[in-house]
Amino acid sequence: MNKRVAVMGAKGHTGGFVVAELRRRGVTPIPCGRATDLDAALLDADAVINCAGPFAATAAPVIESAIRAGIPYLDVTAEIEVVTDTFASYAEAGIPIVPAVAFYGGLGDLLATMATDDWPAADQITIAYALSSWRPTPGTRATGRVSAQRRDGRRIVYSGHRLQFRDGDAARTEWTFPAPIGTRSVVGEFTMADSATIPTHLDAPEICTFMTSNAVDDLRAADPSGPVAADEHGRSAQTFLVEVVAQSDGMERRAVASGRDIYAVTAPLVVEAACRILAGTGDTTGVASVGARFDAKDFLSLLSPEHLTLG
Repeated sequence: MNKRVAVMGAKGHTGGFVVAELRRRGVTPIPCGRATDLDAALLDADAVINCAGPFAATAAPVIESAIRAGIPYLDVTAEIEVVTDTFASYAEAGIPIVPAVAFYGGLGDLLATMATDDWPAADQITIAYALSSWRPTPGTRATGRVSAQRRDGRRIVYSGHRLQFRDGDAARTEWTFPAPIGTRSVVGEFTMADSATIPTHLDAPEICTFMTSNAVDDLRAADPSGPVAADEHGRSAQTFLVEVVAQSDGMERRAVASGRDIYAVTAPLVVEAACRILAGTGDTTGVASVGARFDAKDFLSLLSPEHLTLG
């Protein structure tokens, strides 16, 4: 594919993985930073992928520049408010806009789409994350601080067909993941960007979320060191499993994906989406999530087994 894709935040942790994945796919990356003249850079680009958080500060300016250039925009935000703002502000945009094409957001959205399949609606969708550990990047920590400020320290849940605020700490309980993980302590109401993308195209009044307690404890720890590369590709030793359970009228369907390094796996997700759009698939203008734009089963199957193991 003889295409050029601008990468905002190319020198960041996730941006580095995205640049490498574009090159692996035969796409020429155009690295961009916060000092880049985006209007000038995007004149030579066929699409732009925004990896520069906090996205509360970068999403709108990069989208506006992409609109002026007339090229598709994708990002890897996990910021719920940014996703909802993007859908609200750019629904009629004349370019394809795809927010949250990442581990948090895109992967859960695709799994939920695959699980619900031909159901017209679900009574409830549950997303359970199991991480072996979580050493967040400085960008993740900065994003978390911005989101906490926007919410006045409150939590967000999706219930009754809408996002709602909750006060206080979320309850801890247990969730039984597929083998070999098994039953683990989890923190409930660990709402991420997929709880903002899924309702834009799937009908479910309740989205329940769980995260393994060890990962939540890691996230809240003071250790600033971040991920440590453990292989030649720069991936950490962290492993993950995401299980989505859809329920409707007493029936239950599950979709599972596992892999290594939540930051590294974001790159094949967003690059695959960009390459499909540039090839003319899922390139409808306006804002739509990755699960709404593509055949979820086909999309995830193409990432397996190199990047994901599907169960």
